[in-house]
Amino acid sequence: MIRKPPRAQVRQAAGMWAFQAALDRRGLGPVAGVDEAGRGACAGPLVVASCVLKTGDAARFEGLTDSKLLTAAARERMYDLLLERAQDCAVVVVPAAEVDLIGVHVANIEGMRRAVARLGAHPGYVLTDGFPVPGLTAPNVPVVKGDRVAACVAAASVLAKVTRDRIMTGLHEELPAYGFDVHKGYSTADHTAALREHGPSAQHRWSYANVAAAAREHGLEPPHPVARGASTAGVVQNGAPPHTGGGRLATRRGADQMNTRAEA
Repeated sequence: MIRKPPRAQVRQAAGMWAFQAALDRRGLGPVAGVDEAGRGACAGPLVVASCVLKTGDAARFEGLTDSKLLTAAARERMYDLLLERAQDCAVVVVPAAEVDLIGVHVANIEGMRRAVARLGAHPGYVLTDGFPVPGLTAPNVPVVKGDRVAACVAAASVLAKVTRDRIMTGLHEELPAYGFDVHKGYSTADHTAALREHGPSAQHRWSYANVAAAAREHGLEPPHPVARGASTAGVVQNGAPPHTGGGRLATRRGADQMNTRAEA
């Protein structure tokens, strides 16, 4: 049974720390925030992070907010500070192949479960960004725009985004034709043009409509299993250690070899 904070008073003066402060006052801490990066991208992994911040540490995290609102330099500084000062944190990387196999929403939910489970200490309460996450092992509640109103969720968003951006920059070294270091796998005009010219790579999400369309234009088959019904109607703009293998361009031969191994 999920415990809800019994009429906890959220003090507006507490700002980004109000939710955590209210839960702590009711003895429901430590409070973990969970968020993801890369849900709307059509290439690269989905990265999910969880983070527990120390009560009373607000002054040390001045400027903490939704990672998308921070500059790249500010995110890097905040990332380093979080690794130094956070009470606990965990990061889960879900490879593109797994996203294709189970679908992005299921992968997101599963990633959030893993991120909470990998915390060093079991949290007393979990705040998730925007939607409920069934199957968490701690009482939890979704917070609308959580990465902008709850410090621990914002912290998780920074950990997830910086981790994913670094992975995508690394993939650019293997696959420079796509410009992953710039658009990080999202469907920008340049990325769309590269997809049409080269076809998708093994690091693309073949269950996404735009990737599948580019693959058909080049006569390519998925280099990894794609679950039926996993295809998305479009791309939303917006575990395991980092997976960077299989970064070559997809080929008919490579796809055939992969399918043969899967059938075996």
